[in-house]
Amino acid sequence: MKQNKRGQAILSLVLMTSSVICCAEKLRPQGQTTLTPQQTALIEKASTQEKSVVKAVRQHAPLVQTYIQHMQSDPKLGRVPSSDRYILGRVSFDYTFSDSLYKKASQGGILSGSGRFLDRLSKELSMQYSPNGFMDMMFVDTSELDLQHYDFAYVRNEFLGDVRTMVFDVQPKPNLGRGRFVGRVWIEDEGGNIVRFTGTFSGGTRRSPYFHFDSWRGNVQEDVWLPTAVYVQDHDFRAQTHFWGYALKLPASTSSENESIFVENAADNSENGQDISPLQAERQWSNQTEQNVLERLTRAGLLANPSDFDHVLETVTNNLLIGSNLDLPNPIHCRVMLTSSLESIAVGNTIILSKGLVDVLPYEEDLAAVVSFQLAHIVLGHQIDTRYAFNDRLLFPDESTLKRLAMNHTEAENEAAALKAVELFRGSVYQTKQANVGLFLQQLTAAEERLPALVTPRVGDSLFNPGGQPWLRDLMKGAPSLQVDNLQQIAALPLGSHLKIDPWNDKVVQLNFHAEPLISPRDKMPFQVTPIYYRLAKYRPTPTTPGITNTANVVTSGSK
Repeated sequence: MKQNKRGQAILSLVLMTSSVICCAEKLRPQGQTTLTPQQTALIEKASTQEKSVVKAVRQHAPLVQTYIQHMQSDPKLGRVPSSDRYILGRVSFDYTFSDSLYKKASQGGILSGSGRFLDRLSKELSMQYSPNGFMDMMFVDTSELDLQHYDFAYVRNEFLGDVRTMVFDVQPKPNLGRGRFVGRVWIEDEGGNIVRFTGTFSGGTRRSPYFHFDSWRGNVQEDVWLPTAVYVQDHDFRAQTHFWGYALKLPASTSSENESIFVENAADNSENGQDISPLQAERQWSNQTEQNVLERLTRAGLLANPSDFDHVLETVTNNLLIGSNLDLPNPIHCRVMLTSSLESIAVGNTIILSKGLVDVLPYEEDLAAVVSFQLAHIVLGHQIDTRYAFNDRLLFPDESTLKRLAMNHTEAENEAAALKAVELFRGSVYQTKQANVGLFLQQLTAAEERLPALVTPRVGDSLFNPGGQPWLRDLMKGAPSLQVDNLQQIAALPLGSHLKIDPWNDKVVQLNFHAEPLISPRDKMPFQVTPIYYRLAKYRPTPTTPGITNTANVVTSGSK
């Protein structure tokens, strides 16, 4: 990409202090040898495929979530988070990337139009930003990744999971301007798709730094590899960006209420002569509200599509119900919200937990505790606003969903639900493991001031009351104190410890990996951003999807 093109390619969420400079070194690739005809052909194929990736991302406009943790030194734990930032939006080549409404870009350029958003954001946070950012890191070079503009040095063949790749070091040719990729690429050796690339961009300055990143792609459809995640690490911060929602079909702004819906296997009871009581009508109206809201959250890309993990959550929920001998008029369902912020919400008879919240819970009893809070809301009859039973109230742009759907309960409702939740938990099979829940809540409280973006809800209820105490603080009674040096005491896990997202169909799948032994307190990393690693696999038209293994040392639940 030429200098002016890369300058326009600023759909950026990168935040950084002006003390960091990440300039690309002007050294040629070491040990460069002449490429073989096979290697040359693969690079030429990769150049063509890279243009196809740009076209596909333009067509599908995925959701993008960036979570940033600024790090500081700790004598025992190495580096720990000192502050954080969280941003959620949608990639768009035609509109400004923003956390509010999209606005038409004022000038051209493949990723143009985000400067106004960045100006406002940098002023708000008193921080510098780069002219390229995390969104730019989706692509190696959008138009000129070829042998005329770059030098390629073959490194080795390497498997990434099940995918065989050729690895090349890449360096821009001299005098081509700033903003050129410098680093390493992994090209799968059949289709010529770039599946991973690490490095930075050339020409960064103190005022406009480029950062070092590790960008991954997944084989989401036949011969279609699309960006799935970017990990960024520099002197004082770490960040993860995740992409999903590629297969979302965005709703029309005015026609959806007139669309007919075919429900598979629906029973026709139109000839049934039984009438509806007022209480039944009230519950039907609430159910209609629930379905409308769940559908709207799904269409906005915030709520995961139903998956097998929902049944895991529902099993925990049933354990709580059985323990208190509760027989509710309607079954309780569970879903996962795809965001990393730690929150939960009850929508009608559906309990929703965020992916981030599920990820950081070490044990099943911790999961039961956070589920009990929303189950208590349902048992106590705390309903969301039933005005959403009117479909027209949900006809707003997807990017306004977080502002237009206020799902959180009142302070009084949360206080009552907290008391009921403790009762439900202590009456269940999890009651003997309350100490583990108390440890999690202690670790969460310790992180609250340093990680406000992580613990701030986007849609649902916070884990904390307005005074900064956990709603479920009664479950902290009798718990041992946090012991940093005790490797047997795991109070909370790093982000990404339990679930992965299929970026095409927006389903969550449980991770399957062997737990690494902890060798020092630094390996605990509660609530931290860590590097990610994809064990890549070729697309198969089955429920099997590429997996992600987090390189952090984590401890899985012994009770699962």
